Amino acid sequence: MKRKLICLALGATAASTASASDFGEKVEALARALSNQLFGIARPLAESSTASISAADADSDAASLVTAADGLRVTVVSAHADLGPNIDMMALWPNETRPTHLIACNEQDPGDVAVQRINLKTGVPEDIISSGLDSCDPVRRTAWGTVIVGEEAGSDGRVFEILDPLGTTGVVITGFGAATVSSDPGHVVRREAVGQLSFEGIALLPNGVMYSSDENRPSSGNPGGGIFKFIPSVPWTGGPPITALDQSPLVDGTIWGLRIGVRSGNTDFGQGNEFGRGVWVQVDTSADPIDLRAAGRALKLTHYYRPEDMDVDLAALQAGRVRFCGNNTGDDGENDDQHFGEIYCLTDGTIAEATDTSILEPQTVGADTFMLNLSSVPEYQLLVIGNREFAMMDNIAYQPGRGNWIVHEDGEGPKYSFPRNNDIWACTDDGADEDNLADACVRVMTLNDLGAESTGGLFDASGKTFYFSVQHNVTGHGVILKVTGWDGRRRRFSPWNWN
Repeated sequence: MKRKLICLALGATAASTASASDFGEKVEALARALSNQLFGIARPLAESSTASISAADADSDAASLVTAADGLRVTVVSAHADLGPNIDMMALWPNETRPTHLIACNEQDPGDVAVQRINLKTGVPEDIISSGLDSCDPVRRTAWGTVIVGEEAGSDGRVFEILDPLGTTGVVITGFGAATVSSDPGHVVRREAVGQLSFEGIALLPNGVMYSSDENRPSSGNPGGGIFKFIPSVPWTGGPPITALDQSPLVDGTIWGLRIGVRSGNTDFGQGNEFGRGVWVQVDTSADPIDLRAAGRALKLTHYYRPEDMDVDLAALQAGRVRFCGNNTGDDGENDDQHFGEIYCLTDGTIAEATDTSILEPQTVGADTFMLNLSSVPEYQLLVIGNREFAMMDNIAYQPGRGNWIVHEDGEGPKYSFPRNNDIWACTDDGADEDNLADACVRVMTLNDLGAESTGGLFDASGKTFYFSVQHNVTGHGVILKVTGWDGRRRRFSPWNWN
């Protein structure tokens, strides 16, 4: 009887897509049929939009810049004329449970506004850092009550920490590297201890351990972008928010770079060994600025094709373990690289192991000497391998409750011979099956502006409300949208209950 039920269910699903003669197509059709159970939506989108609406239409209704899957509702948080035109990543303030504001980076030149706060009720933006940052991209709220922002600016990219983001206004940053000056050092400072690189991906643990990646592509023989870990000298152990920036755990610490390969005494590293278990190699932090891009090459770190955003797996964190997932965007240009990108997940043991620096081992390989931190064992595994329809993954967000991953495309689809818009996808995490890969991904939103990309997506604590920015959109000003209607419950998968 059970076999008959399975056959009937599979047969009904396959019948819904008559062309599904391949087993993989049937699995994709099954994922779409079970979209409410797996993704909390009524029905995913079958294809990307090919539309490109006018500025007048977008100004009339900014929500029309996106088409969402059945069951999802899109509303406008802000399309204010003063909102930065290239709003990128954002953080909810003061928390994800009852937020009142978004703190957002505007990814533009040093002469433009860099960081804004946006009132969630009114949509009105106000400037926190009015100028001086180059391509402000990542934003993270800290457990100790501050906000950090980073620059996607090559080896010159810096991290800044902001105290009291609702009360800090009009800060101007001048100079670069060690010569950086803040007009309000009591509220905004450069965090030189974490080093410099092209910041986009930042995964921040509550105790101040910070993982970051270098958004760099492998051009003209350079190896691409590496992954680094900052371990504070004095980790945050909890308590009330800090009242001065010198109380932050980001004031001082050590930096370690990821190198994959542990065989033969941790010497089995190099090109071709890009996933699996690895070690953390110490970075020299005696200089200011600390050039992490140069350190990555010198330390023979493992590099990837444009590492982009990353987000912490909150379920793992609650269990006391470190896991975050991120994107390597690749390049899907038509008749070009056809490198469609990938989503990876990195584990690093328990929080205590990831914070420890007591198990050190010197290593000499030829003329090179390295110091390894063996207190934790990082492991890098792929979660999603890109394809022509789901390419150049950029931003990623963990969905509380369901444990799914929501991923933005920043691909070349708009430039194809038959142009298509960039999409937003939902992917399950790996399940109990034998591989490490996501069990299914579906298209949940698509843009209606061939010149735009979606970015900066994040959920509130419920996993039912999602915020994101439509960057480079046709209006010429920023647009931030809110998506509701997600069923936030994690439903147990059962082959006997298909609906």
